[in-house]
Amino acid sequence: MRITERSIAAFKKSGKQYDEDGLFLLHKLNGSKLWRFRYWEGGKEKNLALGAYPGVSIQDARRLRDEAQKKRDAGKDPAECRKAEKIEATLRAVNTFRAVALEWFEVRRHGWTVGHAKHIMNYFTKDVFPWMGDRPIAEITPPELLAVVRRVEARAIPTAHRVLGVCGDVFRYAVGTGRAERDPSADLRGTLKPKPKEKNRAAVTDPEMLGKMLRSLDTYAGGFNVRCAVRLALYLFQRPGELVAAEWKDINFDKAEWSFHVTKVDIPHKVPLASQVVGILQELHKLTGDSRYVFAQASNNEKHISTDTVRLAIRSCGIPKEMFTTQGARATACTLLDEVLRYPKSAIEKQLSHAVPDVNGTAYNRSQYLDERRMMMQKWADYLDVLKTDKSPAPTVA
Repeated sequence: MRITERSIAAFKKSGKQYDEDGLFLLHKLNGSKLWRFRYWEGGKEKNLALGAYPGVSIQDARRLRDEAQKKRDAGKDPAECRKAEKIEATLRAVNTFRAVALEWFEVRRHGWTVGHAKHIMNYFTKDVFPWMGDRPIAEITPPELLAVVRRVEARAIPTAHRVLGVCGDVFRYAVGTGRAERDPSADLRGTLKPKPKEKNRAAVTDPEMLGKMLRSLDTYAGGFNVRCAVRLALYLFQRPGELVAAEWKDINFDKAEWSFHVTKVDIPHKVPLASQVVGILQELHKLTGDSRYVFAQASNNEKHISTDTVRLAIRSCGIPKEMFTTQGARATACTLLDEVLRYPKSAIEKQLSHAVPDVNGTAYNRSQYLDERRMMMQKWADYLDVLKTDKSPAPTVA
């Protein structure tokens, strides 16, 4: 007798209410009603759960029964098939792009600088995970990956190329660890717009123009901490991110040195401080000395000012980006220390925290050129001061 809505309502006891072809409804003492498919495997009766009524309707239960019977007709055990499907679903959940990418990240991060690791994680969290982080990595197709990278391309072409490269590394890791069959990024070669040619950062290398710019920078009327950062950008010519994140614990006034770890190249670095720089820092210490950071924010001394703050301060002085940037300060110093003050490139490169190779290779050249750089940094500060007074200093041989 086929089960109907009326027959279910009329069934007032616990027990089994049979439909046909192995389908029955199990009435429990607690009032729940559970669909089951009865079949025999190896001479033993087995029951396959098909869900609970009324969540699973009579029609749905029969459809599920038919699907299970098809497996039986194919010589398969429906219960074993369900177990295999659950295992596969679990593996699919574990082997999402996000899960594999984070695993790859942990494997590789130990060989990276802190800054590089942060960039990679930003690519994932901002540009990739929101769109395909929860997708099984083995199912991601080239068009799907391209759609993700296209969103980045609309914002920044070079970043899109980097994101595609990082995704390719993750897919190849998935292939190597048995979570994917192939790397779909390989099919996207040539699909992105070409990367634009890199332009050198704007830098002033003409002494007279540099003097005018220094006088313009002195007109900055903003906060004292930002004013000091603007002045020290040229005196110290370190990377903008390293400058704004400087910490007081790394400043040694007795030795007139700033010692810190360069995250970009993962090396320790010492910067000799000219007397002018020491004077600026001593004044700034009165304002931010209680903070961790030299250039602490006025509104929150637990944080330092940003590179954008320094950039905007320079723009407020009427200096356009085509003329000068804080990163360009490094090129300004490098050029004039070489061409005007005649300091050796080895000392200049070391001051820039670049690798300085010799005939035996970088691994053997551990020299810091510290004494030479101490003289050079003082001479450089004096040179800038002379330029700012609107004089034309003659070239000086170091």
